[in-house]
Amino acid sequence: MQLPLISFILCMTAIPVLAQEPDATTHYLMTYFVGNGEDGLHLCHSIDGLTWEPINDGKSLLAPTVGTHKLMRDPSIVRSPDGTFHLVWTISWTQRGIGYANSKDLIHWSPQKPVVVMEDDTEARNCWAPELFYDEPSETYYIFWSSTVPGKFGNGTSEDNYNHRQYYITTKDFETFSKTKLFFDPGHNVIDGFMAKDGEQYLLFYKDETLRPEKKTINLAIGKTPVGPFEPQGEVGHTNWIEGPSALKIGDWWYVYYDCYRLNRYGGVRSKDLKTWENITDRLSFPKGIRHGTAFEVDAEIVEGLKRL
Repeated sequence: MQLPLISFILCMTAIPVLAQEPDATTHYLMTYFVGNGEDGLHLCHSIDGLTWEPINDGKSLLAPTVGTHKLMRDPSIVRSPDGTFHLVWTISWTQRGIGYANSKDLIHWSPQKPVVVMEDDTEARNCWAPELFYDEPSETYYIFWSSTVPGKFGNGTSEDNYNHRQYYITTKDFETFSKTKLFFDPGHNVIDGFMAKDGEQYLLFYKDETLRPEKKTINLAIGKTPVGPFEPQGEVGHTNWIEGPSALKIGDWWYVYYDCYRLNRYGGVRSKDLKTWENITDRLSFPKGIRHGTAFEVDAEIVEGLKRL
C-alpha cells in the first residue's frame, strides 16, 4: 500500500541525519626569530597555513647560549621518526660553526652545542642560515648552510663581497658528522636554502643573493637525490628583496613563505604544479616582527602542551 504524499514527506523528515565524523585537524608550527636573534627561538601556530598565531605570547622558548655573538637566527627544526625535534641555527655573523639542540616537546631542551663546520676552509667568513632535512630512505640528516670563502668563487656578487655557496654535512645521530662538502653552486651568490620531498624528487628553494645585476629573489631547483644535481626552475616569490623561504604541503597546494625584510612583514605564494605561483601575501597573517623561519607539521598533543605555557 502506498502512503499518501504528505505522510511520505513527514516520514522522511523524521529520519535522523547522522553527523559525519570531522577529519582530524592538522596542526602546523613555524620557527622564527625577532630583532637580531638575541632572545632566541620563537614559534607560531596555524591550522590552515594562512593565519599564524604566536606561541607563548610571542616570547622566546629557548635563549641562545653558544657562539661568539650568542644569536639564534634562522632556526630550523626537523622531527625524527622517534619524535625528537632537532634544531639548528645561525650562532654568529663570523664563526665557522652552527648551533644544535633537541627536544621531545619543544619546551624542554637539551644543552646547546656548537657544531664546527668548514674546517678545511679556514678562511671562510661565516656559516649562515643552516637548514635541516631528514631523508627517510637513507635515514640520514642533511645540514646545509651558506658560506663565503674569499677568492673561491670570485670576488662576490653581493654586499661586502660575499660569494656565498651552499655546503653540507650529514649525520645519523648528531654526535658524529661527515666532512663538509659543496652542496649547491648555481653559478651565483646563494643563501637561505630549504629542502622538501615531493614524490621522488627533491625541491630546493633558495635565495639568489646577487646584488648586481639586482636579483634578491626566491627560486626553485629540483633534484633526484638529496644532494642533487639540482636543476634551476626559475623564480617562485611574488617580488624581490625577499629571503628565508620555507615550504609546506597543505592538501594539493605547496605553500612557500618568506621574509619580506624591506617591508618588515612576511609574504608567500602557493602552487599546485610547482610552476604557476599565486601570490597569497594579502591573505597571510603572522606575528609582528617575524623573521626567517621554518614551517613543519605537528600533532595536536605538541600544540596543546605549548599552549599551556
